[in-house]
Amino acid sequence: MTDAQRFRDLYEECHPRVLAYASSLVGRQVGEDITSETFTVAWRRMRDIPTPPLPWLLGVARNLTRELRRRDGRQYALAAEEAQRIIASGPHVGDVAADVTEREAALQALATLSDADREVLTLVAWHGLGPRQAARVLGCATATFSVRLHRARRRLERAVSVAEGSAGLSREVRGSRPKVTVKEH
Repeated sequence: MTDAQRFRDLYEECHPRVLAYASSLVGRQVGEDITSETFTVAWRRMRDIPTPPLPWLLGVARNLTRELRRRDGRQYALAAEEAQRIIASGPHVGDVAADVTEREAALQALATLSDADREVLTLVAWHGLGPRQAARVLGCATATFSVRLHRARRRLERAVSVAEGSAGLSREVRGSRPKVTVKEH
C-alpha cells in the first residue's frame, strides 16, 4: 500500500473524530483549521503514526491547539454543542421537552467545569476513547488519567445538581435527574 493510499484511508477513518475533538476545544471554524494542520503533520510523518492512529492524531490536534492559544494569548470556550452535534448519530426517541431540559442542565453543568475537567470527560464520553488512549492524548499515565476522570465525574455530578436547582427543576416535575453518561472503558 502506498503512503498516499494509507493517508487516504487514515483521513477517511479519523477526520470526523479529529474535527469533533478540535471543535470541542476551539469552536467549529478554528477546529477546521486545527484539523487541517493535524492531517498536514500526519502526511509529513506517515511512517511515524502508531496503531491505532486516533490517539496520536488527537494528541497532535491538542498540541496544535495549545500552541495556538499560547500564540494568541487568549482562551477559547469549549464548543460543547457543536462537538455533540458532530458526534451524535442515530434517531432520537423520547420526550423531547424532557430531553431538552436534561441536555440544557448537563451542558450548563459542563460549562462550569474547568477546561481540564471538560477535556477529560469529553475524550471519554464524546470521543469514545478508553483511558489508555485518552491518557496518550493528554500525555499522562493511564492511572493518572483514571484519577482525573473519576474526580471530573464527581465534579460534574455536583454541577448537574446545582444546574438542576438553578433551573428550578424538581424531580417531581421532571421525574428524574439528567442522564449524564460518561462511559467506563
